[in-house]
Amino acid sequence: MNIEALFYFFAAVTVFAALRVITSRNPLHAVLFLVLAFVSSAGIWLLLEAEFLAIALVLVYVGAVMVLFLFVVMMLDINVEQLRLGFWRWFPVGLLLAALIGVQMVWVLGADQISAGKIGIRHAADYSNTKELGRLIYTDYVYPFELAAVILLVAMVAAIALTLRKRRDAKRQDVGKQLKATKQDRLRVISVKSSGRAEEGQESPASTNGHNAD
Repeated sequence: MNIEALFYFFAAVTVFAALRVITSRNPLHAVLFLVLAFVSSAGIWLLLEAEFLAIALVLVYVGAVMVLFLFVVMMLDINVEQLRLGFWRWFPVGLLLAALIGVQMVWVLGADQISAGKIGIRHAADYSNTKELGRLIYTDYVYPFELAAVILLVAMVAAIALTLRKRRDAKRQDVGKQLKATKQDRLRVISVKSSGRAEEGQESPASTNGHNAD
C-alpha cells in the first residue's frame, strides 16, 4: 500500500468520523467518533513526516481533552432533543462553510504542488521537525502564535466566568456565612405549651388502651 492510498484511507475515515460527530443522536457516540477523527488526523500528520504534531494530537487531544469531554458527557444529564432543534435547518449552511474551508485549503496548499509531489520531500536523517516547527513558530509566525494564545486565554477566562456566575436555580454553600455562624444561629429553643391533661389527672389514650388490653 503506497502513500497516496494511506492518505485517502485516513482522509475518508476522518471525514466519516466528522460527519458522525454532528449526526449521532447519542452524545457519547459523538465523542467517540471525535476521538476516531483525531486519531485518523494523526495518521495523516505521520504521512507528512510531522511526527511531533501527530503524537501531540494523540496525547493532548485524545488522551486528555477527549477523555475530559467523555466524563463530562457521561456525568451531565443532557437533553439531546433540545440540542438537535434546528439542526437540519442550518445543515445547508454548514455544508456551504465546509465546502468553503475545503476550497481554501486546496488554494493554500496548491493543487499543482500536490500533483507534482513537491510536498512529500525526503529530509536528511538528522532532520528534526520539532526543531523546525519551533523555529517557524518563534520567528516567522510569532505574532499569529501570540494572537492564538491571547484568544485561548480569553476563552478560558470566559469559561470560568460562565461557570462561576450566580444562578437563581442553583443551590450552593456560602463558606463565609458558615464560618461566621454562632450558637444562636444554629440552635433555636422553642417553648411548647403543655396540653394540661396531665394536670387534670386524665390518662392518655395509650395508657387507657394498655389497661383495656390487660
